[in-house]
Amino acid sequence: MNKYLSQKAIDYLLSLNNVVGIGYGLKEVKGKLTDQKAIVVMVSRKVTQTELIRRHVVLKSIEGFVTDVIEVGKVSAHRIQEEGPIREAEDNVSRKSSWRPGPGGVSIGHYKITAGTLGVVVYDNFTGKKLILSNNHVLANSTNGKDKRAKKGDPILQPGPLDGGTKRNDKIAKLYRYVPLKDNGFNVVDAAVAKPLRQGLVVPEILGIGTVQGKTLPQLGMLVKKSGRTTGLTSGIVQVIDAIIDVDYDGRILKFKNQIMVTAFDQGGDSGSLVLNEFNWAVGLLFAGSDTFTFVNPIDPVLDLLGVHL
Repeated sequence: MNKYLSQKAIDYLLSLNNVVGIGYGLKEVKGKLTDQKAIVVMVSRKVTQTELIRRHVVLKSIEGFVTDVIEVGKVSAHRIQEEGPIREAEDNVSRKSSWRPGPGGVSIGHYKITAGTLGVVVYDNFTGKKLILSNNHVLANSTNGKDKRAKKGDPILQPGPLDGGTKRNDKIAKLYRYVPLKDNGFNVVDAAVAKPLRQGLVVPEILGIGTVQGKTLPQLGMLVKKSGRTTGLTSGIVQVIDAIIDVDYDGRILKFKNQIMVTAFDQGGDSGSLVLNEFNWAVGLLFAGSDTFTFVNPIDPVLDLLGVHL
């Protein structure tokens, strides 16, 4: 956000009541996206000006940019919960079953969690070997590295435990590397990799998509897609880039910066899905969402911090 606003302006916007994030994006008018660029101010719930103390009303413009207040609701890490309504995939592919070899887009999880999505096969920068990419909260139980929630070598199950995966029958990999989720300061990625027990247990294809052709930066208005454990193959539009956002991790509120916000195209359990453009170039890693929007880590820091490549 510092490319667009001074730190003083950023701090001011984030200090306002009800504000959970900000970013640079496309302005909405009557619920429809326009081509106008704006500083998007994300609130948990839209309220009238009369409900807010005057100093907490978002200015109509700031440092030369118009502002746009958007209700995002509660933004949570999108691992599947054990209860609640879920929109299921419509492609008749059994993504919650056991897959050997395992492609991207199917159920996976650390043995202590419910289930998320196997994003894609990546390659270790040091050994060249195949690794499984997904979120920290899918493969490493949301660990900060010091809380003993997970450790290197922990069993990774496919399908994930909620979908019937057991340590005895469904172990596909071991936790290999993760980026700790910081409780203080800003996170940039929610990402981890697991090492398959055997290289032949996974394949680089993603269900319904095929192989990844490379990587690219997000652009406002870009059409993106993902293949996920819960909702299958879906698409959305990049509405905001360089976002700062608060994300709920089972009661832990973690701050993220430099994120991508997409019109909602996921549900719980789709976390870890690789997000690609229409030409199969990787854009980012899906990690969180609300009823109306999906949040994605940009692909470059995901790969760089884990020491892997596509």
